[in-house]
Amino acid sequence: MSHLCRFTLALGTFALLAGCASSPRARDDAQWAPTAPLEQPPVASAASDGSIYHDQQNMELFTDSRAHRVGDILTVALVESTQASKKATTSTSKTDKANIASPTILGQGLSIGGKVANIGLDGERSFDGAGSSTQSNQLTGQITVTVAQRLSNGNLLVRGEKWLTINQGQELVRISGIVRPQDIGQDNVVPSTRVADARIAYTGRGTLADSNTRGWLSRFFNSKWMPF
Repeated sequence: MSHLCRFTLALGTFALLAGCASSPRARDDAQWAPTAPLEQPPVASAASDGSIYHDQQNMELFTDSRAHRVGDILTVALVESTQASKKATTSTSKTDKANIASPTILGQGLSIGGKVANIGLDGERSFDGAGSSTQSNQLTGQITVTVAQRLSNGNLLVRGEKWLTINQGQELVRISGIVRPQDIGQDNVVPSTRVADARIAYTGRGTLADSNTRGWLSRFFNSKWMPF
């Protein structure tokens, strides 16, 4: 009975560990909180004097609309397409053969039971091995991100996420990385291939995602911890 209790306790522990490992990060993760511009001291609103332009309105008439400050938004065009292929083939062969004549004693060849005592050795070894691996990934679309930090060299640290709720599931797209202002187009769009240190995540939750996920017990029996 004690062995059964220990086995049940072990399975429960693995279930908790598997659940913690597979749970995605919360939607309200502080790391992905909306980025706001640097806080400015409150400014009292001036009385209307009939003028069209006011300093408080932040109208930049002679600059482009590309993101360049903390809190500005930027659109990233996802054009990720990768493909990798590897193939290896190995073939070896080795043959050994040795013949030793029977020794001669007093001019007569040594024989046993009327048969000449010659010695012959033959050996042959061969090995054939082959392996191949192919992987391809493709991700297209657009996601609008926020400038989280302006680095000392002028580059922009951006990050953002997009949640889509479709029927009984949710789709999440997240991206973060560093963008050069020179790579941002006039339409305030930058391709994802121009994002340095890019981290792109595309995951899902809900009924469809759960149906494509193995259970914790199945993952345990297929893990490296399974001795058989």
